[in-house]
Amino acid sequence: MDAYFKYLNSLVNKNKQEFGNYEGLQWINPWNTETHEKNRDKLLTDIGNSSLFKETKPYLNHISDGCKICGNGKWSCLFITGRCNASCFYCPAPQNSDDLPSSQGLTFETPEAYAEYINHFGFQGVSFSGGEPLLAQEKVTDYLKAVRKYCNPDIYIWMYTNGILGNESTFKHLAEEGLNEIRFDIGATGYKLNGIEKAQNTVPVLTVEIPAIPEEKELIKELLPKLISLDVKNLNLHQLRLTHHNAKHLLKRNYTYIPAERPIVLESEMAALEIIKFAKEQNLDIGINYCSFYFKYRMQKAGFRKTISGKLKRPGDFLTEKGFLRLRNGGQIQYDGLQLYDSLYPIATVPSDELKLRYKQYKRKRSLAKRVKIDDRYQPAVTNVLEKEPMDIPENEELFDIWQHEFIERGLRAF
Repeated sequence: MDAYFKYLNSLVNKNKQEFGNYEGLQWINPWNTETHEKNRDKLLTDIGNSSLFKETKPYLNHISDGCKICGNGKWSCLFITGRCNASCFYCPAPQNSDDLPSSQGLTFETPEAYAEYINHFGFQGVSFSGGEPLLAQEKVTDYLKAVRKYCNPDIYIWMYTNGILGNESTFKHLAEEGLNEIRFDIGATGYKLNGIEKAQNTVPVLTVEIPAIPEEKELIKELLPKLISLDVKNLNLHQLRLTHHNAKHLLKRNYTYIPAERPIVLESEMAALEIIKFAKEQNLDIGINYCSFYFKYRMQKAGFRKTISGKLKRPGDFLTEKGFLRLRNGGQIQYDGLQLYDSLYPIATVPSDELKLRYKQYKRKRSLAKRVKIDDRYQPAVTNVLEKEPMDIPENEELFDIWQHEFIERGLRAF
């Protein structure tokens, strides 16, 4: 068993152990993987094999500037509230608590502290999410103003919303304060377009961002001309994933689950690609992209690590594409990770030090991610992997461990 296959097998075991108690959970099986892969390959060919970010984001025509910043690891998403006024069956989390604004486990009690964080780490894009941000509209305005006042004027700012509480006055006000883009989850409103209609001619860029729900793909196709008439520039289609929160709803829908780093819905991927294919065949003037789980899991995680570690690393540290710090010492290679915590966060096992900024203090911790001992026989192969990303994933376990901490995996993974 080569190292990559062994890793994939570990994901199968992990997924089935975590979700094995759910009745009716249908995992993909060896008897139908070939058919599914052929169907996916044909869809990718039909849409032209146009894909960004190491072939994890198939797209048509164009993507939002915010999506570009996200893929490049320069995006900070601020969860302005944990409450929501919708009840989407696909939501991965409860969304029932009114918490402090937070991002990546860090809380920001004041808008100034958040703007300072954005400046210190050099983020190029900021989004406001939730929950539903318009339940905390004053907070959105305050944090938006702070980012515009204290940060680079070129920073790109967008907001996610279901649009239920939106009105023309609200959207116009946010645009005047410097909001570049609004992303509407019309799945939360039964695919009604009222919110978008109220935002038309206010915020510069209107986007629809929804999960690719297999049962709704024909409806989404029908809506595309209407979206274009409302000046919607982008349609972002997410892949559905299974969580303990949404399992009771998803398991009623006879989906097929793929055991990736998190369980993901096969039919959701196919639906997204079919919608892109349809839009291409109809020559529709809208940008559509498939925001696959692999894009979000790989690019976003590595991007955040690189942004934080790039600022906090020591002189001489080598930062890998995956966002780890590499140290080579004779017959072994060590990969470290850098994490940032709120200053009151208890860190018991690993020494940490303080990062003191004007408006907020943080704890930063450097910890071992992986130590790889290299047999002398493999030293030339190790050097080759470090100098240039290999076309094929290494089969040897030590080389695989190195590859996995150096590079972001390419493409949509085989089923």
